[in-house]
Order: sequence, then structure tokens, then C-alpha cells
Amino acid sequence: MKRFRILLAVFMCSALLLSACGSGGSSSNQASDSSTDTEKKLDPYKITLVYPGTAPKDLELVQNEMSKYLTEKINATIELKPIEWGSWTDKTNLMKISNEKFDLLFTANWFNYANDVSKGQFLELDELMKEHGKDIPDILGPDFLQGAKINGKLYALPTKKEFGQGFGLLLNKKLVDKYNIDTSGVKSFDELEAMFKLIKENEPNVIPIVSSKYTNTFSAANYDGITTNLALPRGSKEIKIVDTLEDSTMVDYYKRIRQWNLNGWFDKDVLTSDADQAVQMIKAGKAFSVGQSLKPGKDKEMSVTYGTEFVQVETFEPFTTTGEAQGAMLGISRTSKDPARVMMFLNLLYSDKQLINMLDWGIEGVHYVKKSDNVIDYPDGVTADTQSYPNPGSWMFGNQFNSYLWSNEDPEKWVQFEEFNTRSERSPILGFTFNPEPVKSELAALDNVSKEFSQGLNSGSVDVDKALADWKEKRAAAGFDRVKAEAEKQLQEWLASQKQ
Repeated sequence: MKRFRILLAVFMCSALLLSACGSGGSSSNQASDSSTDTEKKLDPYKITLVYPGTAPKDLELVQNEMSKYLTEKINATIELKPIEWGSWTDKTNLMKISNEKFDLLFTANWFNYANDVSKGQFLELDELMKEHGKDIPDILGPDFLQGAKINGKLYALPTKKEFGQGFGLLLNKKLVDKYNIDTSGVKSFDELEAMFKLIKENEPNVIPIVSSKYTNTFSAANYDGITTNLALPRGSKEIKIVDTLEDSTMVDYYKRIRQWNLNGWFDKDVLTSDADQAVQMIKAGKAFSVGQSLKPGKDKEMSVTYGTEFVQVETFEPFTTTGEAQGAMLGISRTSKDPARVMMFLNLLYSDKQLINMLDWGIEGVHYVKKSDNVIDYPDGVTADTQSYPNPGSWMFGNQFNSYLWSNEDPEKWVQFEEFNTRSERSPILGFTFNPEPVKSELAALDNVSKEFSQGLNSGSVDVDKALADWKEKRAAAGFDRVKAEAEKQLQEWLASQKQ
């Protein structure tokens, strides 16, 4: 009996101790201990991050350093898997079709986001974020998250960067300085044309403007594009889709660009040249300008990346559309074996300054040196041309506001980003994403028609009236009216859902 009483007393004491220290407690120490226990229980896991870009020389070195850090945080390692832009579509399509296991995929409104969502490629993230990404909503804010959703659900997390797009040109700074060009007031076409004329007359071996990229920036500055040739004009008083091939703003622009071409202001390869070729020509002193989407400090970023000095000119005020809100995102693949762990990684990518800067810039002391808490530069003997971890894709990932600034960048860059985001005009249909699935065959046919005519018009290489007439005739046969009806139907349904 005595022995029974002793055993009973021991049991009761043990029960009291368990009650005081168990998971039902409410103290911060108890929560911390519980969290630590959870982290200890995590099995090792490798997260595969797939994104477009050229693999730098020291990719594996940086990957290993990130893996050490992530092992301490969430018992995970990382495989960085960049794929060349030119091979991206073919290789990632094969990965999706073959059900290859990977975890995170770069995506964007302009990079098949809506199409991949309609095919079930990405997991829904709302609940995963609530459970394992609790820092993310406060960091991104409601506008970013709302703009990234499709049919009210989140399938990818947007990079926290500029929330909108600026529009204009990158200029060769040497020529700007040589001719004392005042870039602060350049807004109108007349002012742009005065610059091009000046260069043409005084620098016979320099191309005034390379590639048709400026047409893309003009279109994005003046329309919230929905699908092929269908858009909401910026500043429209009513929410009504227009056909851009019949809208006077776009038609007048095509005619002006045609005159630029006849003036000899474009490069001879304008039908095929792209923005990267233009930048290389500027670097070589063979070109003056290229059209660009802009943000605060874009010229300084490009100067660091390419090792030559640029000046940017904003020709239109910034504009925020769904396309901009979805301009750079990471989605969790349906083939991921541990979505919860991947969301833990994403939470760190937005909240942990050390991690994002490893991914962006590499290893301190090897790929960069600190000049102050938030400013970095190349180590002695290293330049933009000789660096072994160039990462021009830093804009793709996490919270850019945690990214270090280079010594030639404005120290107030992130403050300027906040101001830029605030002043960017929001489209009245921000958050609307067109679902292409009901008319995918028509869109494929229309895409082929567009390829036949768009580049000639964008570069001013063809007669505008004839090209537009031929384009409209061919797209009618390809099912344009059906696509337009579907776009109008989906927009009206979305507008009705916003009123609920």
C-alpha cells in the first residue's frame, strides 16, 4: 500500500509537470520550445528553384553556401537551376509534361502564369502562406497580393519590387554629356525626335535608337492589355475593351514610328534586334538609345551589370496593371514533394536579409565587399566584366527592398521605390486576369497572324495602312471576334464579382 501511494505521488507530480510544460501552454518560451521541436523533426529536403538566366561561373559555390544557411534554418538545401532564356519554354514545358519533380518556378503574367494556373501546374498558396509564410502578407501588402491572384486565389508570390512600370529610354551617357542633352524635361515625341536628329546629324557612325523595344513600352504605358489586340485604354472614363488596331492612339503611334524608320534612326536589323543587342551596341559606342521599362535607378543597375554608363529618360508616368503586379513571381510546382518546406523557404526569401543577398549577389568577400551596412562594391581586382557571380535576375526573387545597393546606386533608391509605387496610377481592372483556355485554339491562330505583322509595324518597317488592313483581315478569319466576345464576357463577370 505504501509503495502504491509513492507511485501515485510520482505519477501526479509528473502529470503536473507535463501540464505546465505541454503544448497547451501560452507563454512565449513554450511557443519557442514547441517551434524548436518542430524544426528538429524536419527531415532533410532539397528545394529546386528553376528560373531563366545564364548560369554564372560560381553558381555551385553560392548554392553550397545557401544550403549551409538553409540547413540551419529549415533543414533544407537548395539547387539553383537557371535555364537560358532561349531554351526556357521548351525545357520547362518538357519538365511539366514529364511530371519532373521540382519545387519553385519563375512565372509572370507575360510568361504563361495564367495558362499554367489553368492547367493546374501551380499549387494554391493561401493556406500554405497562413501556416508557413506568416511574414509574407505584411511585407508584400494587400495590393501586391490582390494583383497576383487569379479568380480570387493565390498561385504564385510576387517579388516585392516596383509596383508599376515606368516607361522611356536608356541613353548612352557619354553622348548625353558630350552634347549637354537635358534629359530632365524630355517627355514629348518632339523632344525625343530632336535628340535622335541631333545624334544622326553629328554622329554618323552611331544609331539613334536600336530595336523596336520602344513600341512595347509605348503600348504598356497607354493600355492595360488583356489579350491579343484587346485592351483597356489608360485613363478611360468607362471600363470598355478596345481593339488597339483601330484605336487612334496606337494607329497614330505606328505612323510616327514609320517616319522614324524612314529617317534612318533605327538600326538596319530592327526587325530582329532585341534590347540586349541594343545595350551591347551602346556599350560599344555604336548606339545612342533603346526603349526600356523603367523604375528608379534602372540606369545605375544596368551600368553595374554591363560596365558602361547609362542615363534613363522617363517619357510616361508609371502605370500599375495586373501584368505589373504579376511581373515577377515564384510558384510552387504541383510536383513538389514538400510544399510546406518550400513555403518556409519563401518566407525566408522575403524576411531574411542574409539569404536574399546570397541569392542576389553571392558571398561576401568573394563576390562583393561591404562599404557600409547596405552598400556593396566589387572586391579589389574584380569588375563587371570579370565577376564570377553576375546575377542580372535579382529582380525575380523575394523582397528586393532587402537587397544591398551597389556603390554607384542612389543610397535613397528604396525610398524612391516606395514613392514610385505610391504615385503609379492603378488600372481600374487591377487583379483581372484573362483565362485563355476557352479560346486557346483561336489564340494560337491569332498569335501566328500577329507574328506576321506586328514586328513590321513595331519597327516602322512597313506601310501602316496596308499592314493594318491585311492584319485585321487575317485575324478575322482566325477567330478574333470570338476571342473579343470571350474577353468581354470574362471582364463583365469579374466586375460583377468585385461588387459582391
